[in-house]
Amino acid sequence: MIQPSLLIVEDDGPLRDVLTRSLRAEGFAASAVSRGAELLQRALAEPPDALVIDIGLPDADGRDLCQALRAQGVSAPVLFLTARDALTDRLSGFSAGGDDYVTKPFDIEEVVARLNALLKRAARQSTTRIGGLVLDPSLHSVASGGRSQPLTPTEYRLLAALAGRPGKVLARRELIRTAWPHGAIVQDNTLDVYIARIRHKLSELPDVPQIATLHGVGYRLG
Repeated sequence: MIQPSLLIVEDDGPLRDVLTRSLRAEGFAASAVSRGAELLQRALAEPPDALVIDIGLPDADGRDLCQALRAQGVSAPVLFLTARDALTDRLSGFSAGGDDYVTKPFDIEEVVARLNALLKRAARQSTTRIGGLVLDPSLHSVASGGRSQPLTPTEYRLLAALAGRPGKVLARRELIRTAWPHGAIVQDNTLDVYIARIRHKLSELPDVPQIATLHGVGYRLG
């Protein structure tokens, strides 16, 4: 059985060691670094299957690291570790390209469960086409007519959900469950903001279906 590769960045030495040992015991090929610069160097040289990134690092904000990785084409799922649990902190992590988070202090069982869920979701993703629109999960992008637009992971999950059921209305609650991790507090206007961002990106592409709104119910593509 192939062990999924996992790269961790955590500046707290004892916590870093516990995470590495525990995740290896759970079947991950885990390795760890203490600084953001090391993470970038290693992840770009050999992208892992998943990353665990502490937000509060001495040399970088973990969210900035995640954005840098996404900009360089690293699409592996990112699990943030954070001591902050405010809604604005969580949403900023998702906007930076993160896929999930756990709040310190945490149980290692929760970290394992969330990583396994992220890896399964990544494995299920495949290139999606609707008409001339092509969604590529490896690049987190949408393309049509030879032009493409980058998507954040959350934007990708929303658009992929709509593209998976073209012409069908997806309820707001269903879209939220699809795009955000279990337990995330998502306000109604947050979903609307993300849909508006996707619409703007689609408007830059030729010959693509549009996202329609069914007020009070949800959205549909095409």
